[in-house]
Amino acid sequence: MKPDHVRGHLDMLLLAVLAAGPQHEYAAIATLRERSGGAFDLPEGTVYPALHRLEKAGLLASDWDDSGPRRRRRYALTPRGQAALVEREREWQEFASGVRSVLGTRKLGFAL
Repeated sequence: MKPDHVRGHLDMLLLAVLAAGPQHEYAAIATLRERSGGAFDLPEGTVYPALHRLEKAGLLASDWDDSGPRRRRRYALTPRGQAALVEREREWQEFASGVRSVLGTRKLGFAL
């Protein structure tokens, strides 16, 4: 899926990935890809700025992990991030429900 398709939802997806526990940047990308069955195979240039933006907003906290062969920044949800995730999930459920209602049971495809 193209990065443009997740615009507006990337923050929620990253918060959801990090709700399971702290992860470094690349691990968050890999988890997002794995948990989406490959649908969200996003480049670092899309995810890294989002992580930094979420940290600046106080939704994530970061520290340095020196346990591997190289130093990596590790991100974790803050209490504000957990609350934001709950709210964004609620908004998403309302949105998805509305889309399902509009689409109804119509068949896939477009007929003229």
